Amino acid sequence: MGTAVDDDDASEFHEFFERHHAELARLAHLLTGEPDAADDLAADALLALWHRWDRVRAADHPVAYARGVVANLARSRIRSAVRERRRTTLFWSQREDRAENPDVPGVVDVQEALRRLPFRKRACVVLRHAFDLSEKETALALGVSVGTVKSQTSKGMAELQRLLGPLEAPRRMSTAALPAGGDGGARR
Repeated sequence: MGTAVDDDDASEFHEFFERHHAELARLAHLLTGEPDAADDLAADALLALWHRWDRVRAADHPVAYARGVVANLARSRIRSAVRERRRTTLFWSQREDRAENPDVPGVVDVQEALRRLPFRKRACVVLRHAFDLSEKETALALGVSVGTVKSQTSKGMAELQRLLGPLEAPRRMSTAALPAGGDGGARR
């Protein structure tokens, strides 16, 4: 009898995996800006979900829970990369040449601009506009309040417009960098 429950769990998880793996990988890609790491992050998230499958499937919103796991793993990856860059910079004592106020809005694409946003702004913009989640769904996935989602999305979009140029941001957001199925719109 125990194996039947295990088989049912495995079958249910397999269906969840098949339905949501691609979406979770796209989310990881847009959050980290690393296409090569996206599948790894999605797989790590799904492995973590499998280990907590009883809790996940009992959740009111299992997909939101999964998105939250991906967001947390992406945040950890970004923080780790930042720490590594700092260590490398300290070790080598080399300064990067950076131009003050570079003129990049005309040449930067949406994914590059997204990489420049702080993580929470990026996550809110990606979930709201690329994944077309409501403010409530986004708040649930990130474990923040709806007010935080509203504020961070607004600030993130303003920053994207600054980076991409005011007339280019909506067109590029809807065509250049969105995953399949994303229309660039947002629900309330």
